[in-house]
Amino acid sequence: MTTTKAPAYDERLTAPRVWWLIAFLFGVSLALIFLPYGLIGALTGLLAGTVLGGFVVSNQGSMRIRVVAGLLVVGDARIPLTALGEPEVLEGEEARAWRTYKADLRAHMVMRSYITTAVRVEVVDPEDPTPYVYLSTRTPDRLAEAIRDGV
Repeated sequence: MTTTKAPAYDERLTAPRVWWLIAFLFGVSLALIFLPYGLIGALTGLLAGTVLGGFVVSNQGSMRIRVVAGLLVVGDARIPLTALGEPEVLEGEEARAWRTYKADLRAHMVMRSYITTAVRVEVVDPEDPTPYVYLSTRTPDRLAEAIRDGV
C-alpha cells in the first residue's frame, strides 16, 4: 500500500477576475462583428470569442506551486529541495527589480505581473547552471517557510 504525503505548500496562481471580464468582452466584440450576419452569427461569435478568450486566460493565467516530498514542484519542473539554498522573500520594488534589471537569463522564473510578492531561492547544486529560482506568490512567507522546513 502506498501513501502520499500531503503537500507542505500548495498554491495555484490564477488570473485576476478582470481578465475573465476581458475574455467575455472579446466574445462581445466578436458578436458585434458578426451581427450583420444575423442573430445566429452574433450568438456564434459571442460563444466562440468567449470560449477562445477563456481558454487563453486559463492557459496563460494559471500555474501551480507545491512543496511536497522533498521537492519544489513548479508547473512541470521538479527541483529537489537539497539543491536549493536559503529562500529570500521579495516584496514591492525588490520583487520588481529581480523581475527586470537584476534578472539573470539563466534563472528559472515564474513571473506573474499581477502578483507583487515573490520568493527567490539560490540553486546550490554545482551541476546545475541555473543561478536561482524566482517564484511569484501571494504568500511568500509561507512558501519560504515550506522550502526551509522541507529540506
